Amino acid sequence: MKIATYNVNGINGRLAVLLRWLEIAQPDVVCLQELKAPDERFPQEPIRDLGYDAIWHGQKSWNGVAILSRVGEIHETRRGLPGDPADTQSRYIEAAVDGVLIGALYLPNGNPQPGPRFDYKLRWLERLHDRLSTLVTLDAPVVIAGDFNVIPTDLDVYVPDRWRDDALFAPEVKTACARLLGQGWTDALRELHPAAHIYTFWKYWRRSFERDAGLRIDHLLLNARAAGRLKVAEVDRRPRAWEKTSDHAPVWIELADKAARRPGTKKGD
Repeated sequence: MKIATYNVNGINGRLAVLLRWLEIAQPDVVCLQELKAPDERFPQEPIRDLGYDAIWHGQKSWNGVAILSRVGEIHETRRGLPGDPADTQSRYIEAAVDGVLIGALYLPNGNPQPGPRFDYKLRWLERLHDRLSTLVTLDAPVVIAGDFNVIPTDLDVYVPDRWRDDALFAPEVKTACARLLGQGWTDALRELHPAAHIYTFWKYWRRSFERDAGLRIDHLLLNARAAGRLKVAEVDRRPRAWEKTSDHAPVWIELADKAARRPGTKKGD
């Protein structure tokens, strides 16, 4: 199964890019973020024309997440992250697809910090920690995918010193991310590329993409059952070079039909 995550940065404004990428990459399941569209403006028909069913959790002008599937029915299990009934931002959706539980998220940016937005980000991370603690030990593959708005380490950012004061790289945020991984989750890209400079986001200005001056903020976390089936984890940089594209690139993994190795071991171990 090929599972991807892609922050489209406005699904209607970037629809041509998304459809072109779906057609050439042909992922089986896709988690989308930053739809920036209310539910009634989700472009279901052109996506369905390519063979994908979809569920989505939209919001006017901001946020929004979706799960697409071409390999079976999407059984929604949760809409919205639990823990704060007053939180109306559309940032989390969860579903079972073809035997895999998928959580799609768009974590708050948190800037400027300190301030209310940063406080909200930390509270959201705490709620995410609580939710993932109930999923990590499930006797089924679980994949949590999306734009985490977290730079985990210095290896994940071009010129780390320029980002020390940013909410994506704040010590509290990195600590919260490490705490999530400590539950038993595997960072798919780092599992297969432990020492590589790999980025998933490049700003539009100063030719950041051309210079490869990027960040790694889009992640796929796997529980032990999913990690044991991990074959491939890559960033598809092609769409980032297209016209009128998102500032993110899709990230994708491939899971084998059956566990091929022990979780936490590299190929050849």
